[in-house]
Amino acid sequence: MSIKILFLIFMGIACGLAVGAGFVAFITVLGIIPRLIQLTKTSKFLIAYEGAVVLGVLCGSLFSLLEPQFHVYAYILIILGSFYGVFVGMLAAALTEVLNVFPLITKRIRLHEKIIYLLMALAFGKIVGSLFHWLYFVNL
Repeated sequence: MSIKILFLIFMGIACGLAVGAGFVAFITVLGIIPRLIQLTKTSKFLIAYEGAVVLGVLCGSLFSLLEPQFHVYAYILIILGSFYGVFVGMLAAALTEVLNVFPLITKRIRLHEKIIYLLMALAFGKIVGSLFHWLYFVNL
């Protein structure tokens, strides 16, 4: 192998490790896993949570590089899509919780008493946006 190919392999591995470590650090800073363990009272499964995060990052990286095609039933896709939706929802909720977005918004626009309407609007907006994306872009 030439030096150029070895250098490209080294740079690819190094950059992949940096991005993966950054993603895991981002999830750690947000406190998703400790908060999830606290809410579900499953501290005995800490090693499983850590393994799931690392395995998820590795599989996500591998799937984005190889772009595999799976031929599965729609029911299995519904389950997998639900898991993906739960992950994205938890990530967004953790980000807003860490940044204290809701208290700042309610203070700015003076909605202390009506914060439930703000939360419901955000939830319904997310649902409608996801359905629009799925119906318009996915089911062409």
